[in-house]
Amino acid sequence: MDIDWDDLRLFLDVARLGGLSAATGTTRLSAATLGRRVTALEKQIGEPLFVRQQTGYRLTPVGEELLRRAEDVEAAMQSLTRWREGSLPDRIVRVSAGPWTSAFVSAHIGEIWTVDDGIRVEFVTTTDRVDIGRRAADIGIRSERPTEQWLAGRQSGKVAHAIYSGRHLINGIAAGLFVGVTGEGANIASARWLQAHHGDRIAVRGNNSHSVRELVAAGAGLSIFPCFVGDSDPRLVRVAQPIPELETDQWIVTHHEERHSPPVRKVADRIAALMRAHQPLFRGETPIR
Repeated sequence: MDIDWDDLRLFLDVARLGGLSAATGTTRLSAATLGRRVTALEKQIGEPLFVRQQTGYRLTPVGEELLRRAEDVEAAMQSLTRWREGSLPDRIVRVSAGPWTSAFVSAHIGEIWTVDDGIRVEFVTTTDRVDIGRRAADIGIRSERPTEQWLAGRQSGKVAHAIYSGRHLINGIAAGLFVGVTGEGANIASARWLQAHHGDRIAVRGNNSHSVRELVAAGAGLSIFPCFVGDSDPRLVRVAQPIPELETDQWIVTHHEERHSPPVRKVADRIAALMRAHQPLFRGETPIR
């Protein structure tokens, strides 16, 4: 039985991210296409690999076994690629976070990584929780303290959220309307709060956080953003104090066996220092403009 490496890569993304929707961002394939490819792989294996649930995809025992074997293949393929390319180091540190936090850390990449570190950094950006226990990431930036016994965490601060508008009182903003979120982003706390408090005034929706920001900046309506996002964007204006019930913790999470690994510890320490240095921004402690 010949199993295509491309099919295994798709399987790994779906297994690690817990479903088709989350894997669309990493595979650049539609959920329907991913579903067909997974079903075809199951037929080839001769056993179900996932239990389909409303909350996502859960691996069957056969799926667990294939995951272990596929990760061995992945490691071998990565080693082969590095050998072919010649100069890049072997150790990859994967950092998982939501879209806004990933964008913030990416904008400060020089503070968490240099060429002389002898490592590579990969960002795993998703609104879903990436399974650090299965090594889908080495470091996670999360809004909650980890409860799993195999994870270690340290709090790096707080994150405030507030309502923002564009700078020009036009279109939906002038009418007091809101921009909401659809798709995966609709499950995050700020989107649920907006729906609960202003759902009858949502006139426009975007299916990801960045499109919502562009809509607000263009005058489509008001919306909720983390203060470190809204206060950093000169196109946006905070129109009220941060919303107390939306304040969250910020945790740097690693696998307890990996937290002392020099590459992981180095990147995690630098991310924690970066977050602490910008705590006034994250807490929303800037004047309302």
